[in-house]
Amino acid sequence: MQRRSFLRTAAFTAASYSRIMGANDRVGMALIGAGRRGREVMKAFVDTGRVDLKVICDVYDVQRERGRQMLVTGAMEKPFECATHEFALARGGVDAVLVAAPDHWHLDLATAAFAARKHVYLEKPATHDFNEGPQLLRVARTSGKVCTIGTQQRSGAHYKQAKDEYFGANSKLGKVLFVRTYWSNFPWQARTIPPQAKPAGLDWLRFLGKTPYFDYDHARYDSWRYFPEYGGGVLADIMNHWADVAVWMMEDRPVDCVATGGIYNAQDGRVNPDTVNAILRFRKGWNLTFESSVHKLRDDRPGVLFEGTEGSLEITRAESIFRPTKGEPVIVKASGSLETAHASDFLNAIKNGSKPSADVDLALAGVLPSHMARAAYWSGKRVRYEEGRNEIVYGS
Repeated sequence: MQRRSFLRTAAFTAASYSRIMGANDRVGMALIGAGRRGREVMKAFVDTGRVDLKVICDVYDVQRERGRQMLVTGAMEKPFECATHEFALARGGVDAVLVAAPDHWHLDLATAAFAARKHVYLEKPATHDFNEGPQLLRVARTSGKVCTIGTQQRSGAHYKQAKDEYFGANSKLGKVLFVRTYWSNFPWQARTIPPQAKPAGLDWLRFLGKTPYFDYDHARYDSWRYFPEYGGGVLADIMNHWADVAVWMMEDRPVDCVATGGIYNAQDGRVNPDTVNAILRFRKGWNLTFESSVHKLRDDRPGVLFEGTEGSLEITRAESIFRPTKGEPVIVKASGSLETAHASDFLNAIKNGSKPSADVDLALAGVLPSHMARAAYWSGKRVRYEEGRNEIVYGS
Protein backbone atom coordinates (compact mmCIF):
# COMPACT_ATOMS: atom_id res chain seq x y z
CA MET A 1 0.00 0.00 0.00
CA GLN A 2 1.35 3.42 -0.93
CA ARG A 3 1.95 5.88 1.88
CA ARG A 4 -0.76 8.31 0.71
CA SER A 5 -3.34 5.52 0.52
CA PHE A 6 -2.31 4.25 3.94
CA LEU A 7 -2.74 7.69 5.48
CA ARG A 8 -6.19 8.08 3.92
CA THR A 9 -7.18 4.64 5.26
CA ALA A 10 -5.81 5.40 8.72
CA ALA A 11 -7.61 8.74 8.85
CA PHE A 12 -10.87 7.13 7.73
CA THR A 13 -10.54 4.39 10.32
CA ALA A 14 -9.88 6.86 13.15
CA ALA A 15 -12.75 9.10 12.07
CA SER A 16 -15.12 6.17 11.71
CA TYR A 17 -14.19 4.82 15.13
CA SER A 18 -14.70 8.25 16.66
CA ARG A 19 -18.21 8.41 15.19
CA ILE A 20 -18.99 4.95 16.54
CA MET A 21 -17.82 5.94 20.01
CA GLY A 22 -19.77 9.17 19.70
CA ALA A 23 -22.94 7.15 19.23
CA ASN A 24 -22.24 5.23 22.42
CA ASP A 25 -19.65 6.84 24.68
CA ARG A 26 -19.60 3.97 27.16
CA VAL A 27 -16.46 1.84 27.14
CA GLY A 28 -16.45 -1.81 28.16
CA MET A 29 -13.46 -2.51 30.41
CA ALA A 30 -11.70 -5.49 31.94
CA LEU A 31 -9.73 -5.22 35.18
CA ILE A 32 -6.69 -7.50 35.18
CA GLY A 33 -5.19 -7.45 38.66
CA ALA A 34 -7.89 -6.80 41.26
CA GLY A 35 -5.63 -6.01 44.19
CA ARG A 36 -5.82 -2.85 46.24
CA ARG A 37 -4.41 -0.56 43.56
CA GLY A 38 -6.40 -2.14 40.74
CA ARG A 39 -9.64 -1.65 42.66
CA GLU A 40 -8.80 1.99 43.40
CA VAL A 41 -8.10 2.84 39.77
CA MET A 42 -11.09 0.94 38.42
CA LYS A 43 -13.27 2.77 40.96
CA ALA A 44 -12.15 6.01 39.32
CA PHE A 45 -13.20 4.65 35.93
CA VAL A 46 -16.58 3.58 37.26
CA ASP A 47 -17.02 7.01 38.87
CA THR A 48 -16.74 8.70 35.46
CA GLY A 49 -20.08 7.18 34.54
CA ARG A 50 -18.64 6.27 31.14
CA VAL A 51 -17.50 2.69 31.74
CA ASP A 52 -19.15 -0.72 31.88
CA LEU A 53 -17.04 -3.12 33.93
CA LYS A 54 -17.22 -6.35 31.95
CA VAL A 55 -14.53 -8.52 33.56
CA ILE A 56 -12.69 -8.84 36.87
CA CYS A 57 -9.59 -11.01 36.44
CA ASP A 58 -7.15 -12.01 39.18
CA VAL A 59 -5.11 -15.08 40.10
CA TYR A 60 -6.73 -15.08 43.58
CA ASP A 61 -10.45 -15.64 44.04
CA VAL A 62 -10.56 -13.49 47.19
CA GLN A 63 -9.29 -10.48 45.23
CA ARG A 64 -11.93 -11.03 42.58
CA GLU A 65 -14.60 -11.06 45.28
CA ARG A 66 -13.20 -7.88 46.84
CA GLY A 67 -13.29 -6.23 43.46
CA ARG A 68 -16.90 -7.21 42.90
CA GLN A 69 -17.92 -5.96 46.35
CA MET A 70 -16.21 -2.60 45.87
CA LEU A 71 -17.01 -1.93 42.24
CA VAL A 72 -20.44 -3.43 41.56
CA THR A 73 -23.24 -1.35 43.05
CA GLY A 74 -26.92 -0.78 42.50
CA ALA A 75 -28.30 -2.02 39.21
CA MET A 76 -24.87 -2.61 37.63
CA GLU A 77 -24.57 -5.79 35.61
CA LYS A 78 -22.39 -8.35 37.39
CA PRO A 79 -19.05 -8.67 35.56
CA PHE A 80 -17.56 -11.95 34.41
CA GLU A 81 -14.86 -13.24 36.79
CA CYS A 82 -11.83 -15.31 35.84
CA ALA A 83 -8.32 -16.21 36.95
CA THR A 84 -6.57 -16.02 33.58
CA HIS A 85 -6.06 -13.01 31.36
CA GLU A 86 -6.68 -15.09 28.23
CA PHE A 87 -10.33 -15.52 29.24
CA ALA A 88 -10.60 -11.84 30.15
CA LEU A 89 -9.29 -10.68 26.78
CA ALA A 90 -11.54 -13.09 24.86
CA ARG A 91 -14.68 -11.88 26.60
CA GLY A 92 -17.17 -10.00 24.44
CA GLY A 93 -17.82 -6.32 24.97
CA VAL A 94 -14.32 -5.48 26.23
CA ASP A 95 -12.90 -2.40 24.51
CA ALA A 96 -10.15 -1.53 26.99
CA VAL A 97 -8.11 -3.14 29.75
CA LEU A 98 -6.80 -1.81 33.04
CA VAL A 99 -3.60 -3.73 33.78
CA ALA A 100 -2.91 -3.50 37.51
CA ALA A 101 -1.05 -6.77 38.05
CA PRO A 102 2.42 -6.81 39.69
CA ASP A 103 5.16 -5.06 37.72
CA HIS A 104 6.77 -8.23 36.35
CA TRP A 105 3.54 -8.94 34.43
CA HIS A 106 3.16 -5.48 32.87
CA LEU A 107 4.84 -6.09 29.52
CA ASP A 108 3.30 -9.52 28.89
CA LEU A 109 -0.22 -8.42 29.80
CA ALA A 110 0.00 -5.21 27.76
CA THR A 111 1.33 -7.18 24.78
CA ALA A 112 -1.50 -9.70 25.05
CA ALA A 113 -4.09 -6.93 25.34
CA PHE A 114 -2.80 -5.12 22.26
CA ALA A 115 -2.79 -8.41 20.34
CA ALA A 116 -6.45 -8.79 21.31
CA ARG A 117 -7.13 -5.29 19.89
CA LYS A 118 -7.78 -3.60 23.25
CA HIS A 119 -6.86 -0.14 24.47
CA VAL A 120 -4.58 -0.34 27.51
CA TYR A 121 -4.35 1.63 30.73
CA LEU A 122 -1.14 0.25 32.27
CA GLU A 123 -0.37 0.94 35.89
CA LYS A 124 3.01 2.48 36.55
CA PRO A 125 5.85 1.74 36.24
CA ALA A 126 5.40 1.20 32.52
CA THR A 127 8.15 -1.41 32.56
CA HIS A 128 9.65 -3.58 35.28
CA ASP A 129 12.96 -3.89 33.46
CA PHE A 130 14.63 -1.09 31.50
CA ASN A 131 15.17 -3.35 28.49
CA GLU A 132 11.43 -3.93 28.12
CA GLY A 133 10.87 -0.35 26.97
CA PRO A 134 11.47 -0.73 23.22
CA GLN A 135 9.15 -3.74 23.01
CA LEU A 136 6.36 -1.99 24.89
CA LEU A 137 6.66 1.05 22.65
CA ARG A 138 6.67 -1.11 19.53
CA VAL A 139 3.60 -3.20 20.41
CA ALA A 140 1.69 -0.11 21.54
CA ARG A 141 2.42 1.82 18.36
CA THR A 142 1.80 -1.04 15.94
CA SER A 143 -1.51 -1.88 17.64
CA GLY A 144 -3.06 1.48 16.74
CA LYS A 145 -4.70 1.44 20.16
CA VAL A 146 -4.50 3.97 22.98
CA CYS A 147 -1.90 3.23 25.66
CA THR A 148 -1.61 5.33 28.78
CA ILE A 149 0.41 4.80 31.96
CA GLY A 150 -0.93 5.40 35.47
CA THR A 151 1.16 8.45 36.34
CA GLN A 152 -1.95 10.43 37.15
CA GLN A 153 -0.19 13.72 37.83
CA ARG A 154 0.00 14.12 34.04
CA SER A 155 -3.75 14.78 34.00
CA GLY A 156 -3.84 17.10 37.02
CA ALA A 157 -5.04 20.63 36.22
CA HIS A 158 -2.69 22.34 38.69
CA TYR A 159 0.26 20.33 37.35
CA LYS A 160 -0.59 21.38 33.79
CA GLN A 161 -0.96 25.00 34.89
CA ALA A 162 2.44 24.87 36.59
CA LYS A 163 3.99 23.46 33.42
CA ASP A 164 2.51 26.30 31.33
CA GLU A 165 3.36 29.12 33.72
CA TYR A 166 6.78 28.27 35.13
CA PHE A 167 8.72 26.32 32.52
CA GLY A 168 10.02 26.72 29.00
CA ALA A 169 9.68 30.16 27.40
CA ASN A 170 7.48 31.30 30.30
CA SER A 171 9.90 30.28 33.04
CA LYS A 172 9.70 32.39 36.18
CA LEU A 173 12.17 30.22 38.07
CA GLY A 174 15.36 31.39 36.39
CA LYS A 175 17.93 28.64 36.06
CA VAL A 176 16.69 25.53 37.87
CA LEU A 177 19.61 23.84 39.67
CA PHE A 178 17.96 21.40 42.08
CA VAL A 179 14.80 19.35 41.85
CA ARG A 180 14.14 17.70 45.19
CA THR A 181 11.64 14.84 45.42
CA TYR A 182 10.59 13.20 48.67
CA TRP A 183 7.89 10.89 49.97
CA SER A 184 7.96 8.54 52.95
CA ASN A 185 5.64 6.72 55.34
CA PHE A 186 3.96 3.79 53.56
CA PRO A 187 2.30 1.52 56.13
CA TRP A 188 1.33 -0.95 53.41
CA GLN A 189 5.02 -1.43 52.55
CA ALA A 190 6.20 -1.39 56.16
CA ARG A 191 4.23 -4.44 57.28
CA THR A 192 5.82 -7.62 58.55
CA ILE A 193 4.00 -10.45 56.76
CA PRO A 194 3.72 -13.63 58.87
CA PRO A 195 4.00 -17.02 57.15
CA GLN A 196 0.77 -18.48 55.85
CA ALA A 197 -0.20 -21.53 53.83
CA LYS A 198 -1.11 -20.94 50.21
CA PRO A 199 -4.82 -20.16 49.90
CA ALA A 200 -6.74 -22.74 47.91
CA GLY A 201 -8.04 -20.14 45.50
CA LEU A 202 -4.66 -18.65 44.55
CA ASP A 203 -2.82 -19.70 41.38
CA TRP A 204 0.75 -19.30 42.65
CA LEU A 205 2.46 -20.49 39.47
CA ARG A 206 0.56 -17.97 37.37
CA PHE A 207 1.49 -15.22 39.82
CA LEU A 208 5.18 -16.14 39.38
CA GLY A 209 4.90 -16.02 35.60
CA LYS A 210 8.36 -16.00 33.99
CA THR A 211 10.22 -15.20 37.24
CA PRO A 212 12.33 -17.83 39.02
CA TYR A 213 10.40 -20.50 40.90
CA PHE A 214 9.94 -20.20 44.67
CA ASP A 215 7.90 -22.38 46.96
CA TYR A 216 4.89 -20.43 48.18
CA ASP A 217 5.87 -17.55 50.43
CA HIS A 218 2.97 -15.43 51.62
CA ALA A 219 5.12 -12.28 51.80
CA ARG A 220 6.11 -12.70 48.16
CA TYR A 221 2.46 -12.69 47.20
CA ASP A 222 0.89 -10.32 49.72
CA SER A 223 3.65 -7.71 49.54
CA TRP A 224 5.37 -8.43 46.27
CA ARG A 225 6.98 -4.96 46.17
CA TYR A 226 9.44 -6.23 48.81
CA PHE A 227 11.12 -8.41 46.19
CA PRO A 228 13.01 -7.26 43.07
CA GLU A 229 11.71 -10.17 40.98
CA TYR A 230 8.24 -8.60 41.00
CA GLY A 231 8.68 -4.89 41.74
CA GLY A 232 11.23 -2.19 42.48
CA GLY A 233 9.94 -1.08 45.87
CA VAL A 234 10.00 2.65 46.54
CA LEU A 235 12.50 3.17 43.69
CA ALA A 236 9.75 2.16 41.27
CA ASP A 237 6.43 2.51 43.02
CA ILE A 238 7.16 5.95 44.50
CA MET A 239 10.11 7.46 42.64
CA ASN A 240 8.41 6.95 39.28
CA HIS A 241 5.62 9.39 40.21
CA TRP A 242 7.85 12.30 41.21
CA ALA A 243 10.68 11.74 38.71
CA ASP A 244 8.07 11.66 35.96
CA VAL A 245 6.84 15.09 37.06
CA ALA A 246 10.40 16.44 36.98
CA VAL A 247 11.14 15.01 33.52
CA TRP A 248 7.82 16.35 32.21
CA MET A 249 8.35 19.86 33.54
CA MET A 250 12.04 20.15 32.66
CA GLU A 251 11.87 18.27 29.32
CA ASP A 252 15.25 16.68 29.91
CA ARG A 253 17.06 13.35 30.12
CA PRO A 254 19.32 12.06 32.92
CA VAL A 255 23.04 11.64 32.33
CA ASP A 256 24.16 9.62 35.34
CA CYS A 257 23.01 8.44 38.76
CA VAL A 258 24.21 7.26 42.15
CA ALA A 259 22.02 5.66 44.82
CA THR A 260 22.40 4.29 48.30
CA GLY A 261 20.25 2.90 51.07
CA GLY A 262 19.37 -0.44 52.56
CA ILE A 263 17.17 -2.35 54.92
CA TYR A 264 17.69 -0.13 57.95
CA ASN A 265 14.70 -1.04 60.06
CA ALA A 266 12.56 -3.80 58.51
CA GLN A 267 14.38 -7.04 59.27
CA ASP A 268 11.56 -9.20 57.99
CA GLY A 269 12.92 -11.07 54.98
CA ARG A 270 12.32 -8.38 52.37
CA VAL A 271 14.99 -7.79 49.73
CA ASN A 272 14.22 -4.33 48.34
CA PRO A 273 15.49 -1.46 50.53
CA ASP A 274 13.21 0.15 53.08
CA THR A 275 15.10 3.47 52.91
CA VAL A 276 16.89 5.01 49.89
CA ASN A 277 18.47 8.14 48.42
CA ALA A 278 19.27 8.72 44.75
CA ILE A 279 20.92 11.62 42.90
CA LEU A 280 20.69 12.05 39.12
CA ARG A 281 22.50 14.60 36.93
CA PHE A 282 20.65 15.87 33.83
CA ARG A 283 21.87 17.12 30.45
CA LYS A 284 20.71 20.72 30.90
CA GLY A 285 22.65 21.12 34.13
CA TRP A 286 20.57 20.29 37.20
CA ASN A 287 20.33 17.57 39.82
CA LEU A 288 17.34 15.48 40.79
CA THR A 289 17.37 14.07 44.32
CA PHE A 290 14.97 11.45 45.61
CA GLU A 291 14.60 10.26 49.18
CA SER A 292 12.10 7.81 50.58
CA SER A 293 11.49 5.41 53.43
CA VAL A 294 8.58 3.08 53.93
CA HIS A 295 8.70 3.86 57.63
CA LYS A 296 6.72 6.39 59.63
CA LEU A 297 8.66 9.62 59.25
CA ARG A 298 7.34 13.15 59.33
CA ASP A 299 6.17 13.63 55.76
CA ASP A 300 3.72 16.52 55.75
CA ARG A 301 4.09 17.56 52.12
CA PRO A 302 5.35 14.80 49.83
CA GLY A 303 6.04 16.30 46.41
CA VAL A 304 8.50 17.88 44.01
CA LEU A 305 10.43 21.08 44.75
CA PHE A 306 12.05 22.98 41.85
CA GLU A 307 14.73 25.41 43.06
CA GLY A 308 15.86 28.08 40.61
CA THR A 309 17.84 31.30 40.70
CA GLU A 310 14.65 33.42 40.55
CA GLY A 311 12.42 31.39 42.83
CA SER A 312 11.14 27.97 43.80
CA LEU A 313 8.09 25.94 42.87
CA GLU A 314 6.73 23.21 45.12
CA ILE A 315 4.11 20.89 43.62
CA THR A 316 2.16 18.39 45.69
CA ARG A 317 -1.05 16.58 44.91
CA ALA A 318 -2.88 19.19 46.97
CA GLU A 319 -1.44 22.43 45.52
CA SER A 320 1.43 24.27 43.88
CA ILE A 321 3.32 27.10 45.60
CA PHE A 322 5.56 29.49 43.67
CA ARG A 323 7.90 31.49 45.91
CA PRO A 324 9.73 34.17 43.90
CA THR A 325 12.95 35.62 45.23
CA LYS A 326 11.11 38.95 45.23
CA GLY A 327 7.39 39.21 45.82
CA GLU A 328 4.63 37.22 47.43
CA PRO A 329 4.00 33.47 47.06
CA VAL A 330 1.45 32.31 44.50
CA ILE A 331 -0.66 29.35 45.60
CA VAL A 332 -2.85 27.25 43.29
CA LYS A 333 -5.06 24.64 44.93
CA ALA A 334 -5.81 21.31 43.29
CA SER A 335 -9.37 20.58 42.26
CA GLY A 336 -11.01 17.24 41.66
CA SER A 337 -9.59 13.74 41.78
CA LEU A 338 -6.34 13.00 39.96
CA GLU A 339 -7.47 9.39 39.53
CA THR A 340 -10.75 10.39 37.90
CA ALA A 341 -9.08 13.05 35.74
CA HIS A 342 -6.56 10.50 34.46
CA ALA A 343 -9.28 7.94 33.79
CA SER A 344 -11.25 10.56 31.88
CA ASP A 345 -8.17 11.52 29.86
CA PHE A 346 -7.78 7.88 28.76
CA LEU A 347 -11.45 7.60 27.83
CA ASN A 348 -11.28 10.88 25.91
CA ALA A 349 -8.29 9.59 23.95
CA ILE A 350 -10.25 6.47 22.99
CA LYS A 351 -13.26 8.54 21.92
CA ASN A 352 -11.41 11.28 20.06
CA GLY A 353 -8.38 9.44 18.72
CA SER A 354 -6.15 11.85 20.63
CA LYS A 355 -2.87 11.24 22.42
CA PRO A 356 -3.32 10.61 26.17
CA SER A 357 -1.49 12.78 28.68
CA ALA A 358 0.68 9.85 29.84
CA ASP A 359 1.30 8.29 26.44
CA VAL A 360 3.72 5.39 26.44
CA ASP A 361 6.71 7.28 24.99
CA LEU A 362 6.37 9.99 27.63
CA ALA A 363 6.02 7.37 30.36
CA LEU A 364 9.18 5.56 29.28
CA ALA A 365 11.10 8.82 29.59
CA GLY A 366 9.56 9.37 33.01
CA VAL A 367 10.47 5.92 34.34
CA LEU A 368 14.09 6.09 33.13
CA PRO A 369 15.33 7.77 36.36
CA SER A 370 13.82 4.91 38.38
CA HIS A 371 15.55 2.30 36.24
CA MET A 372 18.85 4.14 36.62
CA ALA A 373 18.41 4.47 40.39
CA ARG A 374 17.69 0.75 40.73
CA ALA A 375 20.73 -0.11 38.62
CA ALA A 376 22.92 2.19 40.71
CA TYR A 377 21.56 0.86 43.99
CA TRP A 378 21.99 -2.82 43.17
CA SER A 379 25.40 -2.42 41.54
CA GLY A 380 26.79 0.01 44.09
CA LYS A 381 28.21 1.97 41.14
CA ARG A 382 27.55 5.21 39.33
CA VAL A 383 25.57 4.44 36.19
CA ARG A 384 25.13 6.58 33.10
CA TYR A 385 22.57 6.65 30.34
CA GLU A 386 23.86 6.36 26.78
CA GLU A 387 21.05 7.99 24.83
CA GLY A 388 22.35 7.11 21.37
CA ARG A 389 22.40 3.41 22.20
CA ASN A 390 19.51 3.56 24.71
CA GLU A 391 21.59 1.74 27.32
CA ILE A 392 22.33 2.04 31.02
CA VAL A 393 26.07 1.64 31.42
CA TYR A 394 27.84 0.79 34.68
CA GLY A 395 30.82 2.84 35.81
CA SER A 396 33.25 2.39 38.68
